[in-house]
Amino acid sequence: MELITVAHPDDPKIDMALTGVLLEAVGTGEALDVARVFRPGATAAFGRQDRMLPGFDRARRAAIAHAHEPLVRLGGGHAAVYNEDAVLVEIVRRKDEAAAGLDDRYRDLADLLQKTLTSCSITTELGELPGEYCPGRFSLHLPNGPKVAGIAQRVTTKASLVTAVLVVRNGHRSREVISDIYRELGLPIDPSVAGAVSDQYPDVSIERILGTVLVHLRDRYEATPTALPVELLERAISLPCKHTIARSCARKPTSRATQTRN
Repeated sequence: MELITVAHPDDPKIDMALTGVLLEAVGTGEALDVARVFRPGATAAFGRQDRMLPGFDRARRAAIAHAHEPLVRLGGGHAAVYNEDAVLVEIVRRKDEAAAGLDDRYRDLADLLQKTLTSCSITTELGELPGEYCPGRFSLHLPNGPKVAGIAQRVTTKASLVTAVLVVRNGHRSREVISDIYRELGLPIDPSVAGAVSDQYPDVSIERILGTVLVHLRDRYEATPTALPVELLERAISLPCKHTIARSCARKPTSRATQTRN
């Protein structure tokens, strides 16, 4: 498995498109199985079903008011929000090399995140909390809350994508954004259930969390740090903005790529 860390935090559209490009490339055999880890730009990642709700346009505007780019994500579920205070982990594998089923892939990534956090002396529990945003059986939360990580999947005929968002710091920021979005969508939510690892571990370092995730990916999957092929990035940049739901599809001319080094 290859391991890449490139990201474009000032233009989340590119990172969303790149995820789709990697899913397709792995499925066709153009690319090997890949793990991707990065700190994202401010994004409101809506689920496809959210677009059908009467309050969707108001929710989209609420995201923009909080300076979060509203996009449609590849994975299922309702809206999730994240920004530079979070770590995103994506695992893309060919279908015939993936785990046996949806639950196996969920458990695999949830276990990796829990072991990562345990290595940093952080205790989490698996399971859905009443009133959580984008609820799921494989959410991770601190003891007695709040929820700090969610996991989603997208499966094609040839490949699978499992994505986890781990909110490390500044839980109040995510809480405000997701509360406003869910209110406009008309979806139930308990704002107190949304938060970050730092809510109970104030000294947590996002750099340490990110570095530890990389170590566990290397140990578990023998993931090898690899440069992103230029042709895949160019393909992501040139794609129609199918994920964009609010702004011009023109790419920002000063988009800055970042790459984690560990």
